[in-house]
Amino acid sequence: MFNIPIKVLIVDDSVVVRKMLSDILSADKDIQVIGVAANGKIALSKIVLNKPDVIILDILMPVMDGMETLVEIRKIYPQITVIMFSALTKKSAQATIEALFLGANDYVPKPSEMANILEVKECLIEELIPKIKIYGKGIKSNEEYSNGKVQEIRSLRKRKSFIGGKIEIVAIGCSTGGPNALQEVLEIIPVDFPAPIVIVVHMPPFYTNFLAKRLNEKLNIKVIEASSGIIPQPGCAYLAPGDFHMKIVNREKKNQLKIFYAKAENSCRPAVNILFRSVANIYKENALAVVLTGMGEDGLDGSREIVKYRGQIVVQDEETSTVWGMPKAVALAGLADKILPLGQIGSDIIRRAMNK
Repeated sequence: MFNIPIKVLIVDDSVVVRKMLSDILSADKDIQVIGVAANGKIALSKIVLNKPDVIILDILMPVMDGMETLVEIRKIYPQITVIMFSALTKKSAQATIEALFLGANDYVPKPSEMANILEVKECLIEELIPKIKIYGKGIKSNEEYSNGKVQEIRSLRKRKSFIGGKIEIVAIGCSTGGPNALQEVLEIIPVDFPAPIVIVVHMPPFYTNFLAKRLNEKLNIKVIEASSGIIPQPGCAYLAPGDFHMKIVNREKKNQLKIFYAKAENSCRPAVNILFRSVANIYKENALAVVLTGMGEDGLDGSREIVKYRGQIVVQDEETSTVWGMPKAVALAGLADKILPLGQIGSDIIRRAMNK
């Protein structure tokens, strides 16, 4: 696939993890493991010599931990991709979310210590290797179409006579690159925003709680991890909990959130499709769906429901997406009203909802 392998540096205090990662990554012809390090201090010295494209960085390490290392890497080597690789625990989840806001590009939770070698290998092949390739070579899409070609074909909905109803709900879906994209979109949303915002981002347990808290500290609007029975309020954002689906239901003539555990849809739990379908069914032409950066096609089927009920859809463009997968699927299906750079989506949401 690539002429020049992606150079990877593995930083982890566990000998077993370093060996396992080295063996699995080296088996891929597009990846070259150029070194390993047991802590951040050793890693910084190896960066100078080996010039990696991607660094796989553990958080809890002696001498110099992952957070300290990340700060130094971002000061000296802002162009190097850093993927955090830490245990699926509350402590590590909190640190990982903090790392994303400090400049880490992405994260992959370590498989459980109880997992067998086949499960570990599968996790790394499905979760870590694709991200190494995406960031290592700056690949945003394997689709042959450029952004201009998409516009040229059939990306924007042809319904000039229909403007859309008053926005009563904003539903956002995202995945890879999503946490930072969410912050950029939501940071300009004012306190007096007239509609609630419901969000699905593909994340495991623990992570969404800390993401909600971190966003809540940074934004004008209130952000919380959702729970069943909440009645969505204007000027508030509700984040689906990791590993649980979220939808909106009408009970006793009130729209409220329902959080539930069910099978994954398109390998996603929470699934954007489930949220979008419920929003379309209840809010109809008064719904606005936003699809941000992410791998795969989650959100496509739900967007079809949004269109069926004459709601509005905005998707992120290829150039500013970490991965142009989810928004691309909606754009190529001809479901989007607009394809916008990330920096323009927040203001477009405000314009549609507040007539500004």
